[in-house]
Amino acid sequence: MKSLVITAPGKTEMLDVPAPDAGARDLVVRVKACGICGSDVFYKQIGGIPPRQGATPLGHEPAGEVASVGAEVTGAAVGDHVVINPMAAADGIIGSGGAQGGLSETVVLKDAVAGVHFRVIPAEVPWEVAALNEPMAVAFHGVNRSGAGKGTKAVVFGAGPVGLGAAIGLKAKGAEHVVVVDIVANRLEKALLVGADAVINSAEEDVVSRLRELHGSEPGFQHGPDRPLTEVAIDAAGAPAVITTALGSLRRGGVLSVVGVHKKPVELDFQSMLVNEPEIRLSMGYPTEIFEVTDSIVADWRLYQHIISDRVPFDEAARAVELAGTPGATDKVVVVF
Repeated sequence: MKSLVITAPGKTEMLDVPAPDAGARDLVVRVKACGICGSDVFYKQIGGIPPRQGATPLGHEPAGEVASVGAEVTGAAVGDHVVINPMAAADGIIGSGGAQGGLSETVVLKDAVAGVHFRVIPAEVPWEVAALNEPMAVAFHGVNRSGAGKGTKAVVFGAGPVGLGAAIGLKAKGAEHVVVVDIVANRLEKALLVGADAVINSAEEDVVSRLRELHGSEPGFQHGPDRPLTEVAIDAAGAPAVITTALGSLRRGGVLSVVGVHKKPVELDFQSMLVNEPEIRLSMGYPTEIFEVTDSIVADWRLYQHIISDRVPFDEAARAVELAGTPGATDKVVVVF
């Protein structure tokens, strides 16, 4: 079968590889779509990740059709559409150092258990939208970490795929008002399409002032500037300046949930933070959200489809990774089979 593999730093190749063996306890999935993540670009840059440096199968955002069902597997039938939990794979994380990658014609789920390794979804959900399940689980974990719920006033920094997913997640949890902040106009347009109540272009407007207008305000400490009544801020941008702005955007005791990956240390001003007593919560992966988010995707797949910017055929998967790694060229690339 064909599989996109990192073979050296900066190099991917479409290789002919043996299909994994499948037994009575395994589910064989014919991949129909697989998203490209920023980590795929990073893996390519460094030549793959252990234990498969120089031979790393790529792709950890697959969705597909059940091709065969082992005699001992329950909860699936041939032809079912499924989303996959790449973290649960018995032979290593799919597309992130494991034996298999989602940018392959087939994936075999070893010792497959419904609700752990896969979940069946309705056939009406487009394949490319189904492939958003994994990154949207990352977004939902950030929302869950924030504690947002019914009536919450929230702001999301960064209108990339995870930020847009966080905006949808906040509204799904019952947030009263969700604002999305970015500096790219078309991303802000997408934020409104997926259900954000308002957007702020931080290159043109003062974020804190605008949030005071949108969410109301409370007196600052010792006659300092009034603070917005924003209760939750989600950093889906991973930029140091966002942390400073986000902390200044919260009401007293507000929560900053950090989903974005920061590649350099971030300086914090504890003196200014002390009087406001914010909480900072880090968000990593999706401990429980991988199939929680599926309910939202099934219910609102028409919203999620706005997140996808580029659809690339499987035989051009190497180009898809290159496209995703080109700054400013795209937002969310999905390979379709």
